[in-house]
Amino acid sequence: MSDLYVTSGYDQASMPPFGPIGIITHTANKDFVRNVSDILFQKRSARVEKHSNPYVNSPGYCRSDYIIDSGLNRYDNGEGTFSLYESCRGHDMYIITDVLAHSYSYELVEGDHVISPDDHYRDLLRMITVLKGKAKRINVIMPFVYEGRREKLDSHRESWDCAEMLKKLQYLGIANLIVFDPHDGRIENAVPLMSIEYPRCQFKLTSSLLNRFNSIKLDKESTIVVSPDETGVSRAIFYSSHLNLPLGIFYRDRDYTTKIDGQHPIKSFKYLGDDVSGKDILIIDDMINSGTTMLETSEKLKRNGAANIYCLAPYGLFTGGLEVFDEAYKSGLIKAVCCTNLIYRSPELLEREWYVDANMVPYVARIIDALNLDESIYDLINSTSRLTDLASQIRIGELLEFVDE
Repeated sequence: MSDLYVTSGYDQASMPPFGPIGIITHTANKDFVRNVSDILFQKRSARVEKHSNPYVNSPGYCRSDYIIDSGLNRYDNGEGTFSLYESCRGHDMYIITDVLAHSYSYELVEGDHVISPDDHYRDLLRMITVLKGKAKRINVIMPFVYEGRREKLDSHRESWDCAEMLKKLQYLGIANLIVFDPHDGRIENAVPLMSIEYPRCQFKLTSSLLNRFNSIKLDKESTIVVSPDETGVSRAIFYSSHLNLPLGIFYRDRDYTTKIDGQHPIKSFKYLGDDVSGKDILIIDDMINSGTTMLETSEKLKRNGAANIYCLAPYGLFTGGLEVFDEAYKSGLIKAVCCTNLIYRSPELLEREWYVDANMVPYVARIIDALNLDESIYDLINSTSRLTDLASQIRIGELLEFVDE
């Protein structure tokens, strides 16, 4: 009898919780994690009221607060220590870490030291070593992958930090690592025996942008998806294929015979795709670092007659400052920038008129809930169907408005 016949009509059974959920946060993303805990409580208390599965009365299933009381402390010389203030024995633990958070500093002899990604990673290891042997399972939610921007090993004289980081987490017994839209998904090849999941941000980015600007029309005559370089084509293809929009690509012809500041200089910057005259543009990238790539692409598109330009990326680092985007917005070069709240955003950024913040808290809470119940999260982490449904609903709505008129 074939496996297909045996599993036909199979409906996933409700599984018991792996253990009581416990969440640990770094100081930098305390508000984000507090909201995740609150949503988990809302979802699970609703199930308890309806008695929707036989496990709702399991010990620790529904608690008003899933955050484990803990603390990170620093000595005067900069060394740190992590402490638990309540028991997590037998818990299904989730550490939510933001390695890019630069909102905290500690005092050293010669002045304040801003906490760096290296410090955050070291703190993460401290947390894991304390939980090891006590928690039933340890999971790490690291939206932005530490040192994950290296696409290939150019020289054996250079460090290979991301691979070493992943191997260290595997050695310490991490059960699940959750990262969002990594720069290069091939990082998982460093640890083939460790579970790494890649949830996508595309649905939330798109829906947040459309909620803010209802003038955007998702049709081939009005909007084009653009990748600012050839390395990000796969992300742009995801948007264009599921939103059924044309795709444009910028190609950077580089001089690989020389290097300037560690980079091969660009000889030419060419656009490949449909005419952009009078059309809205969705520029898709995995992150906004200094903003140079997004703004250079926008300038080129504007010179070719593009209408409104919207920049979408899961992570907005803005290492070049916000002023360059202020000027671009005032001059009409860009209409908006949409990023997620998976990493730290400064209060100044959140006040900007051109910035759209996509709230990923419910998504993270849903992932934790599913993993704790050993549910399949394939459909949850792949936003393919939801993005397609969103586009279909918008087109149906536009059609009904036309009929009403």
